[in-house]
Amino acid sequence: MPHNDPYSLATIRIKNLRLRTYIGIKDDEIQNRQDVVINAVIRYSANRAVQFNKIEEALNYRTITKRLIAHIEEGRFALLERLTKELLEIIMEYDQVLAAEVEVDKPHALRFSDSVSITLSAKRESESA
Repeated sequence: MPHNDPYSLATIRIKNLRLRTYIGIKDDEIQNRQDVVINAVIRYSANRAVQFNKIEEALNYRTITKRLIAHIEEGRFALLERLTKELLEIIMEYDQVLAAEVEVDKPHALRFSDSVSITLSAKRESESA
């Protein structure tokens, strides 16, 4: 049941997580790791963390980030959409998460462009509906 404390809705931002993975469909992309840059926004109810001031009551962004890193570095992905969806699913596995958005950038994917990115978001269904 959501708490009405105005300070209890927390937003975690993971900014510019730079990793390398196999991403793409061309032969050189399949054979060579490429850079990807991950940005994630995670919203969760932090009322217990605010109230008790203990890590056990908070959503541990370090644990989530370690899982994202392992998934990216150990995986092979044809499409940015697929990688983005899988990262979003990992985040949404945590019951405390109310909503999340993940953006995956592939630097230098297009000539004359800094990067190409895909963004996907998810929101937990409201229990009161």
